[in-house]
Amino acid sequence: MTKRVLIFGATGTVGAGALLECLDHPEIGEVLCIVRRPTGRSHSKLREIIHGDFLDYASIAADLRDIDGCFWAVGTRSSGLSEQDYIRVEHDYVVAAARALHKQNPQCCFVFGSGTGADETENSRQLWARVKGRAENAVLGMGFKQALIFRPGTIAPRRGIKHNVPMYGLAARLAPLMRPFGMATSTEEIGRAFIAAVLGKGAEHPEKVRLGSAEINTLAKLA
Repeated sequence: MTKRVLIFGATGTVGAGALLECLDHPEIGEVLCIVRRPTGRSHSKLREIIHGDFLDYASIAADLRDIDGCFWAVGTRSSGLSEQDYIRVEHDYVVAAARALHKQNPQCCFVFGSGTGADETENSRQLWARVKGRAENAVLGMGFKQALIFRPGTIAPRRGIKHNVPMYGLAARLAPLMRPFGMATSTEEIGRAFIAAVLGKGAEHPEKVRLGSAEINTLAKLA
């Protein structure tokens, strides 16, 4: 039986990469994307819901039923935002979505796209690390049958995808040099790792819930 997956952030670099991999994979039967603007893609597996309020999902609760796996890839930079606005995007949005989804599908696999350096102790002096860690803890404590945190380092875009942030694009050029040290991955591998998690592969170590680049790459090979 094919799986039905949900992607948040499919217009971003990482989310778009996951979307392409899911559309291509034979064991993924439907991809639902909840977005604020259209992805611009067309596929027989793809269904999009344009949704403006990432804090309230009551109006689309029925669409959240029968989801086997969800990938959260919504994010923003801390620079240029107030602390309150940053917390709303990086913490409040994912918590609201996870709660709404858990209410409908507590048995699903929820994968939260975080980042290297996130601080699960929530004590970091860096706002982004502290908030990301707080969001990770909230997702892990939600009660899903399986919840994973992806903490990629440098991400190399593939399949025509480009980084929306120029600085990340420059860093991605170093990915081949960083890969041998387990510090780099790609949009393809992140997408495939998500699929592998949804398919229940690589679950022999359930205590390992935070995966860095090297572990993401290993999991991706199982998809």
